[in-house]
Amino acid sequence: MPKGTVISINVAEKGGAPITCVEQVRAVPDKGLEGDRYFNHVGTFSPKFTPNRAITLIEVESLEALHRDYGIALEPRQSRRNLVTRGVALNHLVGREFKVGEVLLRGTKLCEPCSHLEGLTQYGVLRGLTHRGGLCAQILSEGTIAVGDSVDPQ
Repeated sequence: MPKGTVISINVAEKGGAPITCVEQVRAVPDKGLEGDRYFNHVGTFSPKFTPNRAITLIEVESLEALHRDYGIALEPRQSRRNLVTRGVALNHLVGREFKVGEVLLRGTKLCEPCSHLEGLTQYGVLRGLTHRGGLCAQILSEGTIAVGDSVDPQ
């Protein structure tokens, strides 16, 4: 499987807050990304937080397909996923370990879109991102992830 690249890193202070793009972030097992809403237990879905959903990823190709197929243009940060990648099929990483930069992750399940995401963006996002809304993953090792890092399915 080919390697991909991190093209955007996104965090928010609290649930529903605007997303901030950062150049790098520290990943911590069982906690998430330092500075993100779920790391601080103030995200919309914090009561449902598990280490299996400590970080979320989406392919920029999915956002490009959303625009092409449904006429909905979302900036990478508007996906509300922590990492936006290019060049790697994230759906194939469910149940597999992979590295993002120096950080080891395990894909746990697809990160299907929800009505909350659609409410923060626009109608049609839920339908347009079904089965291509990204990946939830567990953080297995602590380290820094930076824009430009490789996503290596190993």
